[in-house]
Amino acid sequence: WAERRRLETHPTTGAAQLVEVRETVQEVVVPVYRAGEPEAPPALPALFAGVPDDRLLEFGVPEEWLADVKVATEDSLLTLADHLPAEAAEALLELATGGRPNVVAVVAADPFQHPDAQRRFRVMTDVEELARALEFPWDRWTVFLHPDQRSLVEHDYHGPARVSGSAGTGKTVVALHRAVHLARNDPDARILLTTFSESLAGSLRNMLSRLTSNQPHLGERIDVHGLDSIGRRLFRSHIGKVEIAGADQVAALLAQASATVEGHVFSPRFLFAEWDQVVDAWQLDSWEAYRDVARLGRRTRLPEAQRRILWSIFQQVREELDSRGLITDSGLFNQLAVVIAKRGATIFDAAVVDEAQDLGPAHLKFFAALGGGRPNSLFFAGDLGQRIFQQPFSWKSLGVEIRGRSRTLRVNYRASHQIRTQADRLLGPEVTDADGNKEDRTGTVSVFNGPAPQIRVTEGEDEEAATVASWLAGLSDDGVEPHEIGVFVRSSAQLGRARRAVERAGLSYGVLDELLEGAAGKVSISTMHLAKGLEFRAIAVMACDDEVVPLQERIETVGDDSDLREVYETERHLLYVACTRARDHLLITAIDPASEFLEDMKR
Repeated sequence: WAERRRLETHPTTGAAQLVEVRETVQEVVVPVYRAGEPEAPPALPALFAGVPDDRLLEFGVPEEWLADVKVATEDSLLTLADHLPAEAAEALLELATGGRPNVVAVVAADPFQHPDAQRRFRVMTDVEELARALEFPWDRWTVFLHPDQRSLVEHDYHGPARVSGSAGTGKTVVALHRAVHLARNDPDARILLTTFSESLAGSLRNMLSRLTSNQPHLGERIDVHGLDSIGRRLFRSHIGKVEIAGADQVAALLAQASATVEGHVFSPRFLFAEWDQVVDAWQLDSWEAYRDVARLGRRTRLPEAQRRILWSIFQQVREELDSRGLITDSGLFNQLAVVIAKRGATIFDAAVVDEAQDLGPAHLKFFAALGGGRPNSLFFAGDLGQRIFQQPFSWKSLGVEIRGRSRTLRVNYRASHQIRTQADRLLGPEVTDADGNKEDRTGTVSVFNGPAPQIRVTEGEDEEAATVASWLAGLSDDGVEPHEIGVFVRSSAQLGRARRAVERAGLSYGVLDELLEGAAGKVSISTMHLAKGLEFRAIAVMACDDEVVPLQERIETVGDDSDLREVYETERHLLYVACTRARDHLLITAIDPASEFLEDMKR
């Protein structure tokens, strides 16, 4: 590796680079077509033939690679990018896809202090620092920032801010560094770093310990908790004892109340969804509030007469919860928001929230109260394309206005170019939230290549199991260990198909639960909902059959076309989340007839 590279200072950017020596790269053989053979396909145009050399140098392209860049085509660009410094490869990929590369106009006196150089080099100032760095496991180096990410981390925001980006663009790392940056800038500040699940909070906690291992005083002022965990903790300290009503308890109360109301035809699934997404989510406490609610998250049109019947059921549930001293999660955060807004302070000076696309209305009320309108007090990281747990709603209406303070990350580090582009076909080129804020996904680029994803439609479960088993067996030839493999299905009803496939490959496995703890030497099997926040070198997404993805049970509960579109949208997001957990290898299987979403991925 070292024999094929030189350490140089780029003549235009001033950044220190490790430049691959052009002469050491094997030439690409160009096929020659002879008489009688099929004609050669028409030559592809050179993508950068018209770009001036000076401009290419501004992107960080080494001088000796200019000629190769000038003749690069759509077919050869990705291969060429593997030989270029990261900043040059990213700029060319963005330029080729119609974007405008961000040129770092810093010419540092020290070439190792240039933002692009700091992707590759860390200057050790003493022997102790070097020794500490060399003792770190490789995963401790994964928390360093890309220059574009650093600008978002260190920016001074005068109101709530949000960073977005497709799966694998480093939103979590940005959120982590933002929390540390806030703690570093204010020695007296206490920061809340939170996400929607305790398992992902545990991952954040581990990353924080790596990042602050040589500055433990910073980590001591950053509290990392799952959202439910910190909600309960703050409720106990600000209000008192709390007992949460679980989903099963609420469903039982709904069934009990609905049995006493005559003349309704609402299914238990519809009643629970209406309670969860409208009544409880917005904490509606009167008939007038329910009658007039805009129902942003639940769009089925209901005549007033039907709403009256529904409210008679929901009112009984509310009264029964109160009589038992129970409160829902939404009720907890709603009460917290009221108390914090009245007192004007909590123990936290700022909050950084990861996976923010899955926050509910009561969560946003809580964060709005916690932020109190102070500069730099609220920072959110999330991807609208990965929203799978919450219906869309207006953040602005709840006091969290991010317009003008929303930025999108465009460099994908986790998924290969081939996996990312195929998964992106599940979503539109642009995603818009309920407040009209747009996330443009067209400029995203991946920094490495891999084999093309495979989509296989089989005739039955036995053929599907054999297909996946054969694929799993072949991964060992690529050096993939069992613990680097995940197998995901839509719901627990399909877990048996995943087990049979892994057993047929002769591999051990573990079924992930809410703690998401894998085991060395074992393949991880789980449902798509638990895939959030995970990463594997290889992923098999099984059982993508018609009526499974999207799930037929969800479709049967919708009331009109608006709700149907919402179901289809979140089911697409779910499949997208599962596919984008893969770094290098992706297999998607189904039994004929397959999900219609797979046709979209093939286009």
